[in-house]
Amino acid sequence: MKKILIAILCLACVSGYAQRRRNKKPAATPAATQQSQQPSTANPNNPVNLGSPNGGVSAAPADTSKKKPFEAPLDGYFKKSNILSARVTPYPNLRESDAAFVKRIWREIDVREKMNQYLASPKQPLINVILAAVDAGEMTAYDPTPTKDDPGGDRFLVPLAQGKARSRMADSAVVDKFDANGNKIGSTVQAGEFNPDSVVKYRIKEDWIFDRQRSIFEPRIIGIAPMVKVKVGATEDYQPAFWIYFPEARHVLATKEVVNRSNDATGLSFDDALVKRLFTSYIVKESNDKDERIKDYMNGIDRLYEAERIKKNLADWELTLWQE
Repeated sequence: MKKILIAILCLACVSGYAQRRRNKKPAATPAATQQSQQPSTANPNNPVNLGSPNGGVSAAPADTSKKKPFEAPLDGYFKKSNILSARVTPYPNLRESDAAFVKRIWREIDVREKMNQYLASPKQPLINVILAAVDAGEMTAYDPTPTKDDPGGDRFLVPLAQGKARSRMADSAVVDKFDANGNKIGSTVQAGEFNPDSVVKYRIKEDWIFDRQRSIFEPRIIGIAPMVKVKVGATEDYQPAFWIYFPEARHVLATKEVVNRSNDATGLSFDDALVKRLFTSYIVKESNDKDERIKDYMNGIDRLYEAERIKKNLADWELTLWQE
């Protein structure tokens, strides 16, 4: 009985305490009361000026920032940046003692042939790439004029001055000079405007090397020269305008994309096209004791037969190498 009474008293005390807690309200602090009487400035989009006559709300400040410069939209759905950061794949190291056979060959590429038309594409012709790099100092153009030390003019001995390479590509004309009275006092040669379509041939100088350490017979390009038509005696013939040292030019050619008629996403550079032999050409000279070109001892269609004979000799040398 005593335990029941104690339990009833405890429940009554707890019930009374809970009733007092519900009826008790928290007193407002003076700081909270003062803050509730002041206007709010928390919204940055509705600034408040207490001294303004329109109810304390002032207009937003005018935008004095400059107009954004025009940016052209992306022409496509992705930006071609891989080719711009491409690096040259170096040739394997070659020691003189490993070169069991070496044959120097000069050949010419005619861009009018179907397989070579990408070299003269209006979008990005090879000659524009070369001239832009020469003007920017990224490539060195060498004088092709034959000398006593360089009978062929292709040993990269005399660099051309800045702007000389482009002037050699432009057509020149004789312009007469007149005095104030209209009398002719002389003439001068004036360079005309360069037309990339006038370059229809390139000459390549290369070495065919058999590396006995890797057991590979491969060509390595040494130099490339754009050809221009010049008058030699009573006839016109194509001659190199200048020479470019190919190992030096590779770092520029590797970042210039080749235009392909079949696929816009080729991923191939001019360096890839030349190193992988993605072109057709014909041989105009091989190294010999008399330093003769094919046209020096062959005429007409016999030049083509002689070029094919030299090409076949190179292929046969590699084939007979592995025969017992």
